[in-house]
Amino acid sequence: SQQSPEPFKALVALEATLKTLSIDQTLVDLVKIRASQINGCLLCVDMHIKEATIHGERALRLHHLVAWHESPLFSAREKAALQWAELVTLITTGVSEDDLAELQEHFTEKEISDLTFAIVTINTWNRLGVAFHGVPGSLDKLYGLDKAGL
Repeated sequence: SQQSPEPFKALVALEATLKTLSIDQTLVDLVKIRASQINGCLLCVDMHIKEATIHGERALRLHHLVAWHESPLFSAREKAALQWAELVTLITTGVSEDDLAELQEHFTEKEISDLTFAIVTINTWNRLGVAFHGVPGSLDKLYGLDKAGL
């Protein structure tokens, strides 16, 4: 943020737009956490679990998120979003027409676009967090995450 303030400000502005998406905050929280788990960004995993807790997410669902495929705690819509998050995060595996068709069973075109922007944005933050060794919990007070009680 200090060395590249303009790109950082632009990314913060992009992040702010995620609050206006057509998909609910719970789903945004889940895909942010899942992408962060895949990318190994502990700063973001820590931050978004705290945010999800503040937003009312149940602890057990957060524990199940790493193995969501097997969990009965997520709806078909949530599972479709989590699958999409994995496909967009692990982009080298590609995204097939069947993958998109499956997502379209649960989401409108606008929702798919919004969901994809949420995933792309967290992937950008993850890469910065990993590259610059972000410290988990270091932003808690700034973002009010200390209210999560974790």
